[in-house]
Amino acid sequence: MTIQIDTLFDEKAIAERIEALAAEVADAKPEKLLVVGILNGSFIFAADLVRAMHRAGLQPEMAFMRLSSYGSGTISSGNVEIHQDVDSDVNDRDIILVDDILESGRTLNFAKERLLSRGAKSVKIAALLDKQESRKAPIEADYVGFACPDKFVVGYGMDMAHAWRQLPFIGYVVPSDKSGGDS
Repeated sequence: MTIQIDTLFDEKAIAERIEALAAEVADAKPEKLLVVGILNGSFIFAADLVRAMHRAGLQPEMAFMRLSSYGSGTISSGNVEIHQDVDSDVNDRDIILVDDILESGRTLNFAKERLLSRGAKSVKIAALLDKQESRKAPIEADYVGFACPDKFVVGYGMDMAHAWRQLPFIGYVVPSDKSGGDS
């Protein structure tokens, strides 16, 4: 079976939007900024965003959390599991949680509440993609790269069964023709 991936957002659009997001963060003048990437999907976005923050005059520190509500599937279980927690001191710091896609919101809501309960001064969310129609938790992103249509997206760190993370653009999986024709 061949999987077709079509481009949703190209490299240039992503790079330009990340520079704009970093400028928005810099305008907010965060103090003792800690950027927390949610692994695995956000690693490329988080890396590009902190470099853009540096160019915007900020000096963010970087940490990671590895959380999962999907397991090996493509539909959230609704239960968030911690596989790796932030090991940096979060007390009295401005934190930006970085994730590839804000969909149901359960994972980011869990992470935000966890960091606030540990003494973070503020926790804001930067999501590369925002899929509003899928929201299940009462949470919104403070910094949004792009509104995401109701498509299964891959690339730029996002995967489908561990494939397609390496794509330098954000694409979507084109549904296969199930009409029963020859393939």
